[in-house]
Amino acid sequence: MKGVNLGGFCESCGAPLEGEFKGASDKYCKYCADDKGNRVSREQAQQGIAGWLKSWQGISDEVSMERAGFYMKAMPAWADD
Repeated sequence: MKGVNLGGFCESCGAPLEGEFKGASDKYCKYCADDKGNRVSREQAQQGIAGWLKSWQGISDEVSMERAGFYMKAMPAWADD
């Protein structure tokens, strides 16, 4: 799946690459890229996705990190990790 273009969505988390999510990268949202547009570490991205999952699913930290890890396996940025 590496190299797949998600057409306007973050290759790390799936967020739209516009509006409040727009950052310095054309491949990653502002949460998944630093100020220079470089992808953040896997751990940092996983923590961000876990926080998002926890915010609307009402699950524990442990479960949210596990689910984030599974979610990331489907994303082009992490497919080969």
